[in-house]
Amino acid sequence: MAPAAPDMASIRRKVEAGERLTMDDGLFLDRPDARLQEVGLLANIARERINGNVGYYNINTHLNATNICVYRCTFCAFRADLRDPRGYRMTDEQILARGREAVDNGCTEMHIVGGLHHQMEYDWYVHLLRVLRGAYPELHLKAWTAVEIHWFEFLSGQSTRAVLEELRDAGMGSMPGGGAEIFHPEVRDRICEHKADAGKWLDIHRTAHELGIRTNCTMLYGHVERSFHRIDHLLRLRALQDETGGFQAFVPLAFHPANTGLSQIPKASSTTDLRTIAVSRLMLDNIPHIKAYWIMLGLGVAQTALAYGADDLDGTVRHELIYHDAGATTPEILSVDEIRRRIIEAGREPVERDTLYRPVVGARRK
Repeated sequence: MAPAAPDMASIRRKVEAGERLTMDDGLFLDRPDARLQEVGLLANIARERINGNVGYYNINTHLNATNICVYRCTFCAFRADLRDPRGYRMTDEQILARGREAVDNGCTEMHIVGGLHHQMEYDWYVHLLRVLRGAYPELHLKAWTAVEIHWFEFLSGQSTRAVLEELRDAGMGSMPGGGAEIFHPEVRDRICEHKADAGKWLDIHRTAHELGIRTNCTMLYGHVERSFHRIDHLLRLRALQDETGGFQAFVPLAFHPANTGLSQIPKASSTTDLRTIAVSRLMLDNIPHIKAYWIMLGLGVAQTALAYGADDLDGTVRHELIYHDAGATTPEILSVDEIRRRIIEAGREPVERDTLYRPVVGARRK
């Protein structure tokens, strides 16, 4: 006898009992006719079971050392060609100045991603980390997505493990989760066909976890994917987390269509954003943290998401370029006081964290 089709009552019983949800449960919750408020209430149960009433944030900055990129992903507004007047590559002096600014403003983390510059050798990317760590050892370097690691393998002729070990020794403290996009080939082949595929992305993170390198994970939603592709993506992440336990946070990334090859697609609605965050919290029962990345969501939706499964607003965020190039209208930076106020207004307790989710103890910083 086939199992009964899921409904809200059966899913609620599972959530309250701490039971794992299935693909069919996820597809039901992701339907527009599954009441968003009820989905959010269930996600909040899961969120408070894992993280209590805490709303995390950190004091961080971004470094995009180049936007010149060999790939031409349909969804990207950031990349530039070599002869594009928008194209740039930062010098050591500019990189060190960015590090100095970060430390002077109390940052504990630098988030480092960028284009895959086809005229720069692998050693340039390693050198960038060494320069920053040598000058600012107190700054945690969260550096290079799995797509970049895959490119470094190609440039260096080394294995994933060898590349990760060298980058770790050069100063890489953890990895961001970018480049995951949507794993299913029906979508991935349409929006980023030449990039590392799902198997490679997952294998790089698996190897990082085996080496003790903590990583984040992401999903880019609101473009050409469908509900099945999103739930499939979440289940693949959940399976790897069952295996390694190395993911510390999941970041749902709302697609911004402006200035991309998919500019005809309307931006996802705020209800889609909140549903995606809530469903992610419910499906990813083994990943401790869900970020509401305010740069992409907007401040109001990110604040509301703290009641829909999210426990982290990311950080103060200096110098973010990738999503602002794609039309994001959010501020380029938030003060500590503003981000704390947003968390308190949402009824949560603000806690400053470092990249590894350890509370930062010390005097309040502006």
